[in-house]
Amino acid sequence: MDGKKLIALLPEITSEVVDFISSRDEMTEDEAIRNLYSSKLYQDLENEETKVWQFSTETLYSLYIQEKKTGKIEYPEC
Repeated sequence: MDGKKLIALLPEITSEVVDFISSRDEMTEDEAIRNLYSSKLYQDLENEETKVWQFSTETLYSLYIQEKKTGKIEYPEC
């Protein structure tokens, strides 16, 4: 996927992950946005070369939780 397509998809992906975080972690949408945007996961999500954008919302949430708990992310092999 080229960078332009990722830029178009990123808001939708981010919105879905924020909704998932907000509902699962019982926090406001603003808190979920701040938490996601300050994560390494989000940095990787913005980078087309990492291919993180291809993961499901559930997988992205799982990776977000993993990062929160351990400070590290181990991406599944595709």
